[in-house]
Amino acid sequence: MSVKREGKHWYVVLACDNVSAEPLPATGAVTGIDMGVTHFLTTSEGAHVDNPRHGKLGAEALAEAQRALKTFPRRKRENRSAKHRRAVEKVANLHRKVRRQRLDHAHKAALALVREYDRIAHEQLRIANMVRTPKAKPDAGNDGAFLPNGAASKAGLNRSILDAGWGAFPGILAQKAESAARVLIPVDPRNTSRTCPECGQVDGGNRDGEKFQCTSCRHIDHADRVGAWNVALRAGLVLPDAA
Repeated sequence: MSVKREGKHWYVVLACDNVSAEPLPATGAVTGIDMGVTHFLTTSEGAHVDNPRHGKLGAEALAEAQRALKTFPRRKRENRSAKHRRAVEKVANLHRKVRRQRLDHAHKAALALVREYDRIAHEQLRIANMVRTPKAKPDAGNDGAFLPNGAASKAGLNRSILDAGWGAFPGILAQKAESAARVLIPVDPRNTSRTCPECGQVDGGNRDGEKFQCTSCRHIDHADRVGAWNVALRAGLVLPDAA
């Protein structure tokens, strides 16, 4: 047992060992899932789970609260005025609200998957590496100058990844799968959305946004569905269309 505090709120956290699993009835269904930012995830059947973008929706209110907080001079906690404390608490509450919304969405999406599928293949993503800031590129011909490194566009992608809550989802899915006696299969995510599931050709030109069109065999599909399909194939799952 542990006790933690978030702002003015106190919580007791209980951890239980040796909790018996509660297996769900077998469905005979299997799937692969592809994580995305336009859609939170897509299954190999082509079903999309929406990305609610809680952070983006709450960005304006958070920015306003942070601007109000900046109007107060920096002071030690014990010297803050009542208005200053309320401003600090408002910013903390907005961050807490978004965090809980993301967790709630992740729990519901994971529960829906384990209720429907016996075996679930997923990408083994390394989120910390994916949101890492690009290294600066010094311009050898111009002392003190730097070449473009795509940092601005990468920052936008990083915000989208963090807002989608990819970091928490795999752990939540694993917990629910273990409790329901479902099987999770992690696979290498490299080139899953660039590989044609029909002819096997790997080409960055196969994908254009959400559209996938193989430059070799001309197979056309939604790019996220192709990614999910390839995830399932790498896990050795036999999908209905491939039977």
